[in-house]
Amino acid sequence: QVQLVESGGEAVQAGASLRLSCLASGGAFSSYAMAWFRQAPGKEREFVASITWSGYSTYYAASVKGRFTISRDNAKYTMYLQMNSLNVEDTALYYCARRRGSTMVAGPFGEEDMDYWGLGTLVTVSS
Repeated sequence: QVQLVESGGEAVQAGASLRLSCLASGGAFSSYAMAWFRQAPGKEREFVASITWSGYSTYYAASVKGRFTISRDNAKYTMYLQMNSLNVEDTALYYCARRRGSTMVAGPFGEEDMDYWGLGTLVTVSS
């Protein structure tokens, strides 16, 4: 059973930076694509960014492209999300998830594409 644990979320001011981490255990990590999703208060969960197993291919939602960077360290069973220039609209519970099956291309994965999820880490951005 794969377990994913997010960390790094906190309350910050607009313009700040944060780095989220997702630690995997209990199963395969390095051979699977991964992604970050987020759910803002009162809204549905949405895709943020994805990365292939090798890290060579990444994909970002338009709302975060140029500000967020997804990466992974397979030796540490960890995926990261570096978030810069945070704004109030980035306030959300951030989830990491493992993509079901194999893929060589990162893309805007849907929730139905993912087989394991973490419980989330909360990011709150104030103006």
